[in-house]
Amino acid sequence: MNLDQRSSGVLLHITSLPGPHGMGDFGPDAYRFVDWLQAAGQGIWQLLPTTPIGPGDSPYQGVSAFAGSPWMVALEPLVAKGWLQPPQVPDFNCERVDYGRVTPWREQQLRGAAAGFFASAAADDRQAFAAWCETQKSWLDDYALFMAIRSPLNGQPWWTWEDGLKRRAPKAIAKARKDHADEIAFWQFVQWQFDVQVGALKAYANERGVHLMGDLPIFVAHDSADCWSRPDLYELDDDFQTAVVAGVPPDDLGPLGQRWGNPLYRWDRMAAENYAWWTARIRRALSQADVFRIDHFRGFAGYYEIPGDSPDATRGRWVTGPGMALFDAIRQALGPLPIVAEDLGFITDDVHALRDGCGFPGMKILQFAFGAEGDHEFLPHMWSRASVAYTGTHDNDTVRGWWNQAKPRERAFAGSYLACGEHDVHWAMIRACANSVANMAVYPLQDVLGLDSSHRMNVPGVLGGNWGWRFRWDMLGAEPTRVLGLITAAAGRGPFELLRLPAC
Repeated sequence: MNLDQRSSGVLLHITSLPGPHGMGDFGPDAYRFVDWLQAAGQGIWQLLPTTPIGPGDSPYQGVSAFAGSPWMVALEPLVAKGWLQPPQVPDFNCERVDYGRVTPWREQQLRGAAAGFFASAAADDRQAFAAWCETQKSWLDDYALFMAIRSPLNGQPWWTWEDGLKRRAPKAIAKARKDHADEIAFWQFVQWQFDVQVGALKAYANERGVHLMGDLPIFVAHDSADCWSRPDLYELDDDFQTAVVAGVPPDDLGPLGQRWGNPLYRWDRMAAENYAWWTARIRRALSQADVFRIDHFRGFAGYYEIPGDSPDATRGRWVTGPGMALFDAIRQALGPLPIVAEDLGFITDDVHALRDGCGFPGMKILQFAFGAEGDHEFLPHMWSRASVAYTGTHDNDTVRGWWNQAKPRERAFAGSYLACGEHDVHWAMIRACANSVANMAVYPLQDVLGLDSSHRMNVPGVLGGNWGWRFRWDMLGAEPTRVLGLITAAAGRGPFELLRLPAC
């Protein structure tokens, strides 16, 4: 994807799609959404991370940086193959994902499909599965073994396993591979189907002029296959505990800062391997998306290190990151990198220098623009072409929600700047992003639909109740499609024919 070309798109996570099986997945509704994007003149579908979810159902704390979420695997293709009988579907909530009910039910269906595959799959499917496992073995073997060991232990963290397994003693690992062979095969099957399905969706979207934009969290979870398989690459003590953890210091958003708890990288050891782990991770991301956003990009210039025993982020220090050497190594191995840098938060000159040196566009959030004066960096007239303009992100309130809760001065400033009021502020913000010089513009679907705060995706710092929002097809009527298409076409980001102008 050419990041210098004017384009626009919509931010919607896979899990937020409609569908009969409790949450969005790579099934028919995903293809229908691509068709809607095309009809509305959009060229980008931005997703949140598609890796497995972690605590609080967050896609930013998964058990693997390489694996795909099992719960996004659609069941319809498995039924079509004859590996799974059409399931009896519980009465799931169509407006929110109830992960506590949905994930056990979906795992049961996936286990049934895997059993059907191993019992009756055609020779060409078996060959395709074996070939895929061979090409992905660098991460797949450890991930599948990690999941197989975890299953009978009810998800106990890997540092609590018996000594031979947590320290990866060769005899213990060999025995585990033999003892858990069937369970390993199950997790391999699920990941194979994830790749097959995301590849099919990407091909369908690309054929219709829609590019998939992924999302790559900078850090990995402590309780992950990545930490277990290569603990030497992380700041862990002899008992595999986190001596220091990731987060951000206190700021206007919170007097205690944010203690994320992720282990920090041993960048010196990664550098000694010419950043091979990161190169493999980026290669994997590019196999599933046309472009992707790297979350917390500033951590590559400098990251905030919090003592592991600190309950919050009030104690910590800034440490220099790997900088340009990391991206030079990745670019040398993979070529040009279609990356968007999430350069929000406490940003210093070294972060701007790294972003610009890499040639990555940064992010501009219009909701942040109205708290100061007319020279604020997030006002559209201050943007550069090398930017991705957003009305808001998954961490923001919806535009309508923001307007309703904004300080009177901010609301008055926004109303004057955008020439709007309560009922059309969402279209005014979308229009401002679309008409700006930023090469790319992306709008959360909630803003396209003008929805209030009850539809937001995530409230940072709040555990529980996040990541569950879903839309219904009846929300996507003709009017949002028509208006978004008109704005996009007039701004030179989509087919001009969508304007349907009378002949000259």
